Amino acid sequence: MSKELKIIDNDPFEAIFALNLGDFITEHLISDELLSRVSHSFQDKVTGLKNQLKELISIYSLDKTLTLLGFNSNDDFIIYNSIAKTITQMLDISACHIYLSSDVTKGNVNSDFDLVLAGSSLELSKNEYKKIGYSLKSKSLIVETFKTSNTVYYNDISKAKNWTKSELLQEDNIKTLLLVPMANSSECIGVLCLENNDHKEISPEHISLVEVTAKLFVTSMRLQHLVDETQLILEDKNASPADLTHLRTELTASIGDLGDEQQMFVEALASAVDVKSKFKQEHSKQVAALSKEIAEYLQLNEKTIDLIYYAGLLQNIGKITLPEEIFSNRGKLSSDDWNKLQNHPNVGVSLLMKVNFLSEVVPYVHYHRERWDGQGEPEGLSGISIPLGSRIIAVADAYQAMISERPYRESLSSEEVLKILKEEAGTKWDPIIVDALTSIKV
Repeated sequence: MSKELKIIDNDPFEAIFALNLGDFITEHLISDELLSRVSHSFQDKVTGLKNQLKELISIYSLDKTLTLLGFNSNDDFIIYNSIAKTITQMLDISACHIYLSSDVTKGNVNSDFDLVLAGSSLELSKNEYKKIGYSLKSKSLIVETFKTSNTVYYNDISKAKNWTKSELLQEDNIKTLLLVPMANSSECIGVLCLENNDHKEISPEHISLVEVTAKLFVTSMRLQHLVDETQLILEDKNASPADLTHLRTELTASIGDLGDEQQMFVEALASAVDVKSKFKQEHSKQVAALSKEIAEYLQLNEKTIDLIYYAGLLQNIGKITLPEEIFSNRGKLSSDDWNKLQNHPNVGVSLLMKVNFLSEVVPYVHYHRERWDGQGEPEGLSGISIPLGSRIIAVADAYQAMISERPYRESLSSEEVLKILKEEAGTKWDPIIVDALTSIKV
């Protein structure tokens, strides 16, 4: 038999391993016919794996997954600054800064520090960024947070040890400090630093939201690293099935983690909204659960049901940016506060537009205050021109609001609420949705 074993672009033993036959088989035991068949099988497997990887990275590319925000630039400063500004807006705080390990930034910000300032809600020049950072040998509170991966919260900054102020970051007047590690079970890549110029308490729900946000950030960056690695291996003509399979496993697991954390983020955001709104019960979750129940009753497809559930959770997201005093005020609101309260849906949509993976729920949230007769907001849509998800959420929200106690009125019974909804069906509400809700509740 010819000693020349012909494998296209591969060693003969690669073909042997492709069949999982073990290294005890030598080339002398393989016929030319079998070797040819193994070669084609090997090449088909490589091609199939590469096609699967291409599909995965096309779905989960950087612009669809990176942390929270949409952006149109590869400039890291723009990305991280946008994230910091959105966190500041969501929590109604004075400032947010993002510190990342120099291993992550790879010297793109400032290689003189181990922890570098990668983003801020403040307007800083690139030269100012280069002056701010920490050595891991220092005893800074930020470094301690990075090393221990433990959240640190001080409602009174005077009680904090090893806190060093930065003049460039305008930290002289800080009263409240929250430090959250950007970490998962295997690594910590940085720290989110949230600052307030007063002693306003940060609720556990808001702290949880920041922690979920930080974890989502890490997983998104991990996934992007895998996407970059995948793009390189797709160009490698000598890539082995083992390497491709391993990368496929890593990508799939990371995508699964991202999906779980995205849901945790949405639920944490909804809880934070409910706390800000002074709801005694988890109103957003109840609206979302009921919306999902109606959607399932109508036998909608699984993806639509999921989007409606998310939209139900986030239909009041704009309230998270409003001052707490508005919700605590039992008297007459000022015209300015009233305008803010009325405008919260628009603010909410603006926030959602910055959350890439939630972009598909925006229409459901945006139009959920429309009326069946066209007399609603924001555009006066009527009938079936209103997105179905919006119509479902509107009915679920109205039902949950009326059966819940409010400072200005007592709760109604389910029977009383269903009667009201039926009377208003065809004017305020989609009659089919009201009928579906009635069938579920009766």
